[in-house]
Amino acid sequence: MADKITSEFDRLSALCEESSTIDPSLYADYEVYRGLRRPDGSGVCTGLTDVADVMVNTKVDGIIKPCPGVLYYRGYNVKDIVEDCMQNHHFGFEDTAYLLLFGKLPNQDESLKFKELLGSLRSLPTAFFRDVIMKSPSVDIMNSMARSVLTLYSSDDRADDLSFSNVLRQCLMLIAVFPQLAVYGYQAYAYYKSTSNSFFIHDPDPNLSTAENILHMLRIDSKYTKLEARVLDLALVLHAEHGGGNNSTFTTRLVSSTGTDTYSAIAAALGSLKGPKHGGANIKVIQMFADIKEHVKDWSDEDEIRRYLTKILDKKAFDRTGLIYGLGHAIYQISDPRAEVFCSAVAKIAKEKHRDDEFRLYKCVEKIGAELLTDRRKTDKGVCANVDFYSGFFYQMLGLPQELFTPMFAVARIAGWSAHRMEELISSGGKIMRPAYLYVGDHKKYIKLSDRGDE
Repeated sequence: MADKITSEFDRLSALCEESSTIDPSLYADYEVYRGLRRPDGSGVCTGLTDVADVMVNTKVDGIIKPCPGVLYYRGYNVKDIVEDCMQNHHFGFEDTAYLLLFGKLPNQDESLKFKELLGSLRSLPTAFFRDVIMKSPSVDIMNSMARSVLTLYSSDDRADDLSFSNVLRQCLMLIAVFPQLAVYGYQAYAYYKSTSNSFFIHDPDPNLSTAENILHMLRIDSKYTKLEARVLDLALVLHAEHGGGNNSTFTTRLVSSTGTDTYSAIAAALGSLKGPKHGGANIKVIQMFADIKEHVKDWSDEDEIRRYLTKILDKKAFDRTGLIYGLGHAIYQISDPRAEVFCSAVAKIAKEKHRDDEFRLYKCVEKIGAELLTDRRKTDKGVCANVDFYSGFFYQMLGLPQELFTPMFAVARIAGWSAHRMEELISSGGKIMRPAYLYVGDHKKYIKLSDRGDE
């Protein structure tokens, strides 16, 4: 019976693949852009936003040319935000969330009150950890987080209230509790997969920043250095937002346009971010570098590194996809501003952790890999490291397990999702998004079941 079922699944799978395959040439014939991206990589405009902007081109003598990437949060260059945080030694993620949600930089009093508000919201419903997170631990923490978010709906007696003040309350609560959902989700998974009976859980400290709380809850002794916490905070700032066009943010706005509740919209965004082409990319970078370290004997030998990267591109090494993960981006050509900022901060952590040799290997792979890709593509479009190139290495140096790499992205991006959900509900005019798909099949005459034969 099992063989019969397997055979039927194989037949149906082949039939599904055949019926779902569209001739790629039709996309060009009808000028339909796959992935909502034009041939030059730019996105098809689907809306308006005042939350964030990504600048990748400039006009010189009337000609549009690529320029070093610049990321703006509410009109402010993210590099200036990060520089202020690092130079003046204050945590910036909470102020960044305030900026994204309310469109202005908080003054000292507003900043203090907002951090106190988030601190007061860093608590889950009674027995939530025991009854929800611990009862069904997931091998993928993003799934655990999505389930937890959907379950929080049941604890909210105003879950479906779409008044702006109520949606804002829900968004602020989720921003505050996302670190717990991520860390506790991992701890439940780690406990069940281990043979040890040891287990620990730390309550969040309302007086600590988001970055500090993550390290406080994750480590058994709750200890961390100031540099670790500040660079983790920097990572949260850089990942908090990236314009309305990234997949998970577009998902947030798309689902929000239906009039659904906040928990459903954010759970959908988590499902989007989980994908390895989006939030899960830094794990592939870490796996690739583990492979490079294993096969390249001399990390300072550029010729040996070049030979091995060539084998990766020729699909003869690593996962045989022909990809150098972490290099290249859908919109950035000359530089990803997030990667630039991250690189200098990661260098400091690498020095503190005595892993300078690995950092130099990353820099070498970045340089040689970009050269090889540019040469192979035979195009003027540049190749640069994206933020995923360094983020996994940084999380690894912090001792974060790989299972938490993508959830850390979510802990940051919930701020941007929340700002875009509010903007969608307030400014969309109540219009549900309904993009069009062009039908390219045939119109056929219906055939009764008794007349269909045995084929």
